[in-house]
Amino acid sequence: MGLTKAKLEIEKEIGMSIIDVLFNPSEYQLTDSANYSEKKVPGLDGPLFQYISGEATELSLNLFLDTYVPKQPTSLISFGTPPVSTDVSAITKQIADATSIDGSLHRPPEVTFRWGSLHFRGIVTRFNHTYTMFTESGMPVRAKVSLTFKSLISPRDRRRASPFESPDRTKYRTIRQGIGLWDIAGMEYGDPDMWKMIARENGILNPLDVRPGQVVKLPAL
Repeated sequence: MGLTKAKLEIEKEIGMSIIDVLFNPSEYQLTDSANYSEKKVPGLDGPLFQYISGEATELSLNLFLDTYVPKQPTSLISFGTPPVSTDVSAITKQIADATSIDGSLHRPPEVTFRWGSLHFRGIVTRFNHTYTMFTESGMPVRAKVSLTFKSLISPRDRRRASPFESPDRTKYRTIRQGIGLWDIAGMEYGDPDMWKMIARENGILNPLDVRPGQVVKLPAL
């Protein structure tokens, strides 16, 4: 079985533009992150962190592009036209076009990077290219490319992977050690500030007075 080459597939109005990578990357990096906000609650030594949302997974990698063909001695040239070097910027331009709006699609195209078990579908958010070799006429024939992609995941897929309980019905929760009303409000309603609504529903005057084992009613929104 031969060496599997990485491929970039760039969406077009009809079909795909496929770029075969001559040299596979030596490594790639996948990054996941999340957004949090700080909530300051009276009576606590430090802020609470409220989860806001997850970020799309990022893929970062470097590619080496080479279109240089060494000149062959005349004595070694057989019948037919010998291969010649081509302008490597023709390839980098195809990748650069993926960072701007495609007139026919009315948005930047989707790009899929395929290599082995990695099939990463997303959009190109960063593209840097450096030309490192030129012919005597100044035509670039080698380039180093740095790419960053962000994955495309639909809200439906996110909810399927991490479903939330519905906040539109009345529920009851038992207070556990180290858990306050603001923690429950953040988990149930997505906003720690809504601890006041829970306190009001349960006749709690001071949120610091709740104790482990106490059952509180969570009103429907």
